[in-house]
Amino acid sequence: MSGDRKPLSSYRAPRYWPIWFAMGLLRLVCLLPHRLALAIGRTLGRLAHAIGGSRVAIVRRNLELCFPELSASELDDLTREHFKALGMSIIEMGLGRWASIRHLKSITRLIGVEHLLDALATGRGVILLAAHFTTLEISGRVLADAVPPFDAVFRKNRSEFMTELQRSGREVSADNTIEKRDIKKMVRSLRNNRAVWYAPDQSYNRKGSEVIEFFGVPSMHTTATSTLARLGDALVVPFFPRRLEDSTYELILLPVFDAFPSDDPVTDTKRYVDILEDHVRSCPEQYFWIHRKFKDLPDGYPDYYADLDASK
Repeated sequence: MSGDRKPLSSYRAPRYWPIWFAMGLLRLVCLLPHRLALAIGRTLGRLAHAIGGSRVAIVRRNLELCFPELSASELDDLTREHFKALGMSIIEMGLGRWASIRHLKSITRLIGVEHLLDALATGRGVILLAAHFTTLEISGRVLADAVPPFDAVFRKNRSEFMTELQRSGREVSADNTIEKRDIKKMVRSLRNNRAVWYAPDQSYNRKGSEVIEFFGVPSMHTTATSTLARLGDALVVPFFPRRLEDSTYELILLPVFDAFPSDDPVTDTKRYVDILEDHVRSCPEQYFWIHRKFKDLPDGYPDYYADLDASK
């Protein structure tokens, strides 16, 4: 652990006790049979949907923008399914942190790992291009068991404690963690023939981002993947997880992006957005819709959440 970090054990003040209590309960739940643990997660999701208020409205707005072909009742059903997936993601976060790798491998099928191994064998770094699905943490553990050590990018939370909690959990899978604004460190890792796990689908700031349609809706997307690949002389291997109907998992690694990066970062980013959209369609309830996916657009674009704000 670097010198600028405080160990989790140092967060002992009473204000942290509820989180420690919740973590203790989560660890106990993770000891239960897998299907029973996920059933508890679904119950948590139903409760979150019942009391979610504005977050429920945001999820439904995102879904109605991306799936205009669905009826109102179908959108309501998909919204409920998303909250169940969010509830299960809490359990899966605990499994990713504490479950044995033997157990995780028994419930996860790894597809296409040869694409990553072949890419690393070229002597170049690799960007493991991911996205924010609810099954993210389990997939990291299983992948870490099958490939050479890799680094993972994380995003700081407003709370130091929550940042350290997230970061330490990610380090169960990753060899090192890199804060998402530390481009120099990412490039250094890539140039050292390492893989870097990077999920750029929730970067909404206008700086370094461009408007690219997602499900036909204008959305801000960072073009940093193209920049990282160029500066780090890295290959790009997309990978996406999903939970199957039988409560097992698939982790799918796709072939290396050919001719990447190009001279056009927007075109490069659109390639990522297109394959992300394809995977979301295969398991729409498992993508993180709880944030305002279509916010911070430049002047001249609609504010897709204005009526939600007005109704507060």
